[in-house]
Amino acid sequence: MENLQLADMAVAEDGHTPDFVIFHRGFHGLNAYSLKRMDIKNLNEAPSFITKDGSEIRELLAHRNSVIRNQSLAEARVPVGASTQEHYHVQTEEIYYITQGAGRIRIAGETRDVKTGDAIAIPPGCKHKLWNNSNEPLRLLCCCAPAYEHDDTVITEKI
Repeated sequence: MENLQLADMAVAEDGHTPDFVIFHRGFHGLNAYSLKRMDIKNLNEAPSFITKDGSEIRELLAHRNSVIRNQSLAEARVPVGASTQEHYHVQTEEIYYITQGAGRIRIAGETRDVKTGDAIAIPPGCKHKLWNNSNEPLRLLCCCAPAYEHDDTVITEKI
C-alpha cells in the first residue's frame, strides 16, 4: 500500500507525473525510478549495422535504445546467395523468425531448410550458420536473451 501511495505522489523533475514508476528498496531507503510505459520503434527508422557474423541488422528494441533490459529484437537481412559466418553465443539464446525468403540453417551440425513463417530455436553455445538460397533477400526477426552483444559472439569459421 505504501508503494501505491508513493506512486500517486511521484513527480518527475520537470514537474509532470512520470509515465511509470518503479520502486526499489535499497541501502538508502525507497528509491523511485521513472520509465516510459510504451516504447514503439519503426523498422524503417532503425539504423542498420553489420554484426560480427556479417549479418545486416536493424535493432528495434534493446537496452541501447528502449526500456527493454533483458532481451533484444532486431531484423536481420541476408542477401541473395550470401550467408552468415558460422558462430555461437556464449550466453545468449536466440529465436529466428523468417519473415521473407527461404534458406538453410545449420545448428550444432544439423542442417535444415527454412522458409517464411518458420521459427528457429538456437540455444547458447550452439554453432549456427544461415544461408540464403532463395531469389529474394532473406529477412528474419532475431530475438536474443540476454540482448545481442558483439562480445558474446564467437566466430568459428574463416572467410
